[in-house]
Amino acid sequence: MGGVLLDAGDMRRTLGRMAHEILEANQGAEQLVVVGVLRRGWPIAKRLAFLMTQIEGTTVPCGKIDVRPFRDDKPAVEVNETEIPFEVTGKTVILVDEVIFTARTIRAALDGLMRYGRPRAVQLAVLIDRGHRELPIEPNYYGKKVFTEKGDHIVVKVNEYDGEDAVVLEKVHQEVR
Repeated sequence: MGGVLLDAGDMRRTLGRMAHEILEANQGAEQLVVVGVLRRGWPIAKRLAFLMTQIEGTTVPCGKIDVRPFRDDKPAVEVNETEIPFEVTGKTVILVDEVIFTARTIRAALDGLMRYGRPRAVQLAVLIDRGHRELPIEPNYYGKKVFTEKGDHIVVKVNEYDGEDAVVLEKVHQEVR
């Protein structure tokens, strides 16, 4: 069946809640930096960093990481669009992706992140947790947990790329026998 899981208003409220949860768990923004996984984790990360900056009144730096060079389940690419223009060593890095599924993207992001220094801690924030892990990686913060079939597809639309904000579940079609 599927359908809209989050509309634009739901996404805005969810990210606001997540920003407050992250700040509360870390007792403020003092040593926080945010890194978004390209492609759609990056706009979500920018929004979280902006919200935390507004709440705390202190700038929360935000960068982006390209995981393609670090994937173990897809062909490696030469291009690396990572931009982390701040120090990560000794900081708490909030790693942000739009969806966590098998956790292979996050594993690749962690490999890439370590090339930029040694964080004090890495915490994972995702908009949608859909289960079906292949690796023992769990988010510290999530917007919504959705129970899916393995063949289902979660489509996260962000205004920056798609002209609208929405999260849609596309169910796998199964034959009726």
